[in-house]
Amino acid sequence: MPQQHDPATQARLAVSTVIFALSPDEGAERPSLRLPLVRRLREPGLGRWALPGGWLPVGEALEGAAARTLAETTGLTPKYLEQLYTFGAVDRSPDERVVSVVYWALVHSDEVERAVSDENVQWFDEDELPDLAFDHRAIIDYALLRLRTKLEYSRIAHAFLGETFTLAELRAVHEVVLRKRLDPANFRRTMEASGTLVDTGERLSGTRHRPPALYRFDTASAMAPASDPAR
Repeated sequence: MPQQHDPATQARLAVSTVIFALSPDEGAERPSLRLPLVRRLREPGLGRWALPGGWLPVGEALEGAAARTLAETTGLTPKYLEQLYTFGAVDRSPDERVVSVVYWALVHSDEVERAVSDENVQWFDEDELPDLAFDHRAIIDYALLRLRTKLEYSRIAHAFLGETFTLAELRAVHEVVLRKRLDPANFRRTMEASGTLVDTGERLSGTRHRPPALYRFDTASAMAPASDPAR
């Protein structure tokens, strides 16, 4: 006979989101990646920081739940929202079995300025993360790995930029995400040969020297395939 399970002891399904943005370049050697965290107001993990998220209602789609909980906790409505992975280790929550479908989002710095930021919702640099609840540090580490890997073969950097940008601005995104300096000449040749950029014919105004050219991403070239399906 099939084994019977008590509904009260079955796993619960949650949705969480890792959000990345570039920190403002205000006197720092270079910008860095940062992300918002939410202070837990109940046990388990009371007072510790965690990823934005919540339980999945029966009648709500996964991506809809991710977008809703993100908007409710941070005020963010990112254009780039993609399923990252499903985390379901038996012991990831101390009081019950919880399976989390995790999404990741990338936002422009202008969006960050409009986001919620108070004593219970704060932005942290990737190198200065606080003590996190559950396995959320491992989730963030996985998201960072996927971001750095995916940057090499997709237009994902577009999410950090405006509709038009200079090659220097695009290179700065790559340097922040990859955490290394890139040779400007080599980067220019690589990007121009990639077929993903379109020269708008316009130039950035307000510069002291020769205004740099403005580019946009070629909308005819498809975004890279979605990341690993949930398991």
